[in-house]
Amino acid sequence: MARNTLTAEQIVRAAIELLDAEGLDGLNMRSLGGRLDSAATAVYWHVKSKDNLVRLAVDEVWREVELPDLDALHWRTAATRMAAGLNAMMNRHPWLVQAIAGHLLYGEAKARHDDHMLAVYEKAGFVGSDADQAAATVFMFALGGAAGASANVALSRRLARAGGDPDVLMAETVERAGEFAMRYPRLRARVEKAASGTEYGQAPEDSFTFGLTAILDGFERRLAGG
Repeated sequence: MARNTLTAEQIVRAAIELLDAEGLDGLNMRSLGGRLDSAATAVYWHVKSKDNLVRLAVDEVWREVELPDLDALHWRTAATRMAAGLNAMMNRHPWLVQAIAGHLLYGEAKARHDDHMLAVYEKAGFVGSDADQAAATVFMFALGGAAGASANVALSRRLARAGGDPDVLMAETVERAGEFAMRYPRLRARVEKAASGTEYGQAPEDSFTFGLTAILDGFERRLAGG
């Protein structure tokens, strides 16, 4: 694809696909050019640098988060949808957590999302810095909820690149961790339940919902003066 027919939008979309498949470590202009049937120099001409490309890709995936209609919904419903949508987006793009930690990020879509999130908590009744704190609390919870999956994906890729079988190595690690867990009563009870087939070996699937509900319950009590 010639430079004059290639667009920044095509490059960003291809970069997101490459990031989803290979992670941040797998993103380079040569591989991206191959996906686009274009020279790496043409890609550079449009996006200037890898760091800028990551910034553009991050801002693009932020568009995936629904911005609910605040005139039609109760603030808590809107807050739940935004937090769940943010967490789901981060899980779809596990490289995003690493990008947030290692890149300077800004953009129109991110600003639009953040402004809407503040509006949700202002509608709830928070004023000034309290609205900022409420929005930041939910954002950090959504980010933390996605961090575990992101770390697992990155670790699996690193183990595979080192020549190991990620599934085997993970299983061995869980077994060794279980040996330490058996020394402690609460962990031992859970290990024994998992061994008996009750499937208590992992965090409950609804842990995100549980935590978000607890946070929003706390917000409501604070707003009510409790």
